[in-house]
Amino acid sequence: METPTAKPRRGRPPGPSRDYGDARGALIRSGMELLTEQGFTATGLDAMLKRVNVPKGSFYHYFENKDAFGREVICAYDAYFCAKLDRWLLDDSCAALERLRAFVEDAKAGMARHAFARGCLVGNLGQEIGALPAGYREQLAGILQGWQDRVADCLRAAQRHGELAGRADCDALAAFFWIGWEGAVLRARLVRNAVPLEIFFEGFIAGLPR
Repeated sequence: METPTAKPRRGRPPGPSRDYGDARGALIRSGMELLTEQGFTATGLDAMLKRVNVPKGSFYHYFENKDAFGREVICAYDAYFCAKLDRWLLDDSCAALERLRAFVEDAKAGMARHAFARGCLVGNLGQEIGALPAGYREQLAGILQGWQDRVADCLRAAQRHGELAGRADCDALAAFFWIGWEGAVLRARLVRNAVPLEIFFEGFIAGLPR
């Protein structure tokens, strides 16, 4: 999509094209939506471009190819999800384990809002890892590790306040949380309700050493 060339105002250079940022952002948002619904291999460029009304030729102005686009979408999703985790897990106005519960409740509400059609973008891509471009495996593993570290920090806060036994291995418990959580999200999409999320989380909390 060509954008008109604006004449620079005297004394200052022209700013970046707003149209460029808007279209690129719209493509990334659309990619996030589609990849949380149907994964990478099932997401066709034509359907996505039609969804945001961007010409196909313009896509290659913003992104080198679908692989590069996917990497950008994954990064955007990670930034979005890390902000969500930090919103709940760093809230020192409530007990540490209640922060984790607040994250779960928010996730349940988010899935219900989309009728359980959307899951976790990273979890979705993990299920088709054999068909993904080279390098995606490492990118996704790094993202999961970052999420895991945030939960481990929350559990260490619980330790400091006596909610969790001092002998607890917070890193191992955080790894267990994300392994179980991703499976629960998948099951919730399958049955189209939040019961799997609730069963997993209550089991996780019950199993914590006190």
